[in-house]
Parts: sequence; structure tokens; C-alpha cells
Amino acid sequence: MGEASSSMSVTVDETQSGVRLDKALAALVPSLSRERLKALILEGHVANKRGLAMRDPSAKVAPGQTYCLTIPDAVPADAIAQDIPLSIAYEDAHLIVVDKPAGLVVHPAAGNLDGTLVNALLHHCAGQLSGIGGVARPGIVHRIDKDTSGLLVVAKSDAAHEGLAVQFKDHSITRRYLAIVRGHPRPTNGTVDTWIGRSDHDRKKMAVQREGRGKHAVTHYRTVETLKDAALVECRLETGRTHQVRVHMSHIGHPLIGDPVHGKAGRMKFGNGGHKQTFARQALHAAALGFIHPITKEKLDFESRLPADMQELLSQLRV
Repeated sequence: MGEASSSMSVTVDETQSGVRLDKALAALVPSLSRERLKALILEGHVANKRGLAMRDPSAKVAPGQTYCLTIPDAVPADAIAQDIPLSIAYEDAHLIVVDKPAGLVVHPAAGNLDGTLVNALLHHCAGQLSGIGGVARPGIVHRIDKDTSGLLVVAKSDAAHEGLAVQFKDHSITRRYLAIVRGHPRPTNGTVDTWIGRSDHDRKKMAVQREGRGKHAVTHYRTVETLKDAALVECRLETGRTHQVRVHMSHIGHPLIGDPVHGKAGRMKFGNGGHKQTFARQALHAAALGFIHPITKEKLDFESRLPADMQELLSQLRV
């Protein structure tokens, strides 16, 4: 009651004859996702021309029927906005591509309630977020680990969020990572095709499982440079599972240098003389990201240079 809102009227045409109400409205109101429209119907925000609320998303529509949609303004997100510097690779009214530094958590959670990428985006995008599921928040469609650096895309609108989510689900997104691993992979190029799920021994850890347990995961790797007891490897993700690169490279016997969970057997010292040290994080960088813009349909491709700490590690490991 008293909630700010906007309204619009739409009329069903011949192309939507006999389809579900939520599907018809999604075609007529492309700025809102089908899930958002389904929620509006269930909440009584869609009425017929007589003013009767239509509360069944599966109700069939007919040409010429008119519906009035009342769209409540997006409510503020629970997370607080914080002025945290961001490196922006691309931004428009629909989405933003961020080059995330290592050490920045993507989403608030227990133990990291603020100081995250979401907190930073709420400040950076103030007044630009049209509402994901009715909440003025950035649409996180994929994540990269706290201590992994590199590119990720975030939606600003409901429609962009849905369009990006579809591309991630059908694995049409281009994602290439650069990793520095222990040893020299043999063969130098290859594909790791397994199932990944929670470890039976440590529920906080992801691990390769037998077929049918967890989720199917495919990583294509190639050796970019051979180093001293190590290698720079490019990993192209066909799927995007939690910790996929870290789990797969460890699985084939070449864990990421600095990986505190999957790379204990691969920890190594680098440096000269009495100044040897261990790398402070997993040596992993999301170096390339490509996708079809969910609104304009333009093909977008982005690349990110290796951060300074990984460049320094490479220089120390070159033969």
C-alpha cells in the first residue's frame, strides 16, 4: 500500500493466440523477464480490461484481449552501497563488465557482508538499476572466486539478466582463463571431461566425482609457455562449474600455484637466494570474456591483461 508504481496496457495480437498469459506478456513487454511477469501475475498486478486481477500465469490468451500491468518500483537491495574503486571494461544502460582485482568477493555472504563487488556496484550504478526480480540490485549471472582476478559481466536490468542467464545456461559464453600450474602438462594441449561435485571428505571443497554425481564439466587447456617446473596454461571453459579450472588442473596432476585448497601438493617457492616466497593466491586470471549483448544482439568480446602479481610470478619462473 502506498508503494510507488507505474502502469501500462498491452493488447494481445494474433501471434500470441492460445499461449500462456506470462509468455504472451513476455513477448509484449520485453523489458521484463518472464519470471518477473509471472511473479507480477501471482501478486495480482495484472488485470483484464474489466479490472479483474488475472492470477493464473498459465491462463490462455486470445487476440484482442487487453491487460493492464501495474509495476511496483524496485525496492532497495538489502546490501549497502559502498564507494569502492572499480575497473570498468564496458558499461551501458543494460549491463556492465568489470575487471575484478584479486581479493574482492563478488557477493555479500556470511563473513563478507560488505566490501564486495555488489556493494561497489550498488554505489557505482545508483539510479541505473531497473530491478532484478523487483529489487534494485545488480544481476549476478556468474562469479569468480575472491582470489581470482579478471572479467565478469553483471546485468543492470531484468531483461538483460534473463538474456545473459540463458547464454550461461546453454554454454554459449566465451570464457578463457590463464593459469600458472605446477609441472608441464602432457600432452601439452587437451580436454578434461569429468563430473564435479562436493567432496565426500570436505563439503567446502569441490572435487571430481564419478559419472552422474555433481555436474558435468569440460575444460579445454593448452600450454602457452613452459616455465621452470611450471607452465602458463590457457583454459577455455565449455561449462562453468564452481572451481572448475582449479579442480580440473589438479585432477590431471598440475594444480595451480598458490591454490590453498586444490593445490597443496603443488605449492612451490619462487624467487632468488634467501628471498624465496610462496604465491599469495591461486594463480588464476579470467583473461577473456565474450557474449551476445542480450538487448542489442551485438557480439561483445573483452580481454584483460595479466595482473602485476602474476606477471611477476612468470618472470621469476622463466628459465
